[in-house]
Amino acid sequence: MLTQKAKYGLKALLMLAERPFGQLVLVAEIADRENVPRKYLELILLELRKNGLLHSQRGRNGGYGLAKPPEEITFGRVIRVLDGPLAPFPCASINAYRKCDDCRDEVTCGVRIQMRRVRDAIADVLDNVTIAEAAEAAAAISALEVEDHSQEQHGLGI
Repeated sequence: MLTQKAKYGLKALLMLAERPFGQLVLVAEIADRENVPRKYLELILLELRKNGLLHSQRGRNGGYGLAKPPEEITFGRVIRVLDGPLAPFPCASINAYRKCDDCRDEVTCGVRIQMRRVRDAIADVLDNVTIAEAAEAAAAISALEVEDHSQEQHGLGI
């Protein structure tokens, strides 16, 4: 299961992706819009900045912005930065592999074999979904909802 930290980080990146590339947004604005505790969000954004996904500027016209185009930032990268490996167990991880202390034979371990499949499936999805794609999908759904609401107000709804 993903942590709140990863969820908040993804929400912040999606909001930033709605803006023109390079435009800075204040932490308070992101926190208010995404309903995220400001102090916690500051720590998350700092971690994303340290890992090259965001840039920041202090001062009057400061804030945070995407350091890369949203088409180049995947959900998988963000989750690994904020939560660590995608694998459910260390023995199933590619980047953070660690042998289980209680395993007699990891080559034939049924749990490890299946958790490797789970890890591969998760990575296949998350490493192929970009912040840009997710932001575009959310905008399209939002536009449909606005259109449906408008039709209902004008008596055109079914």
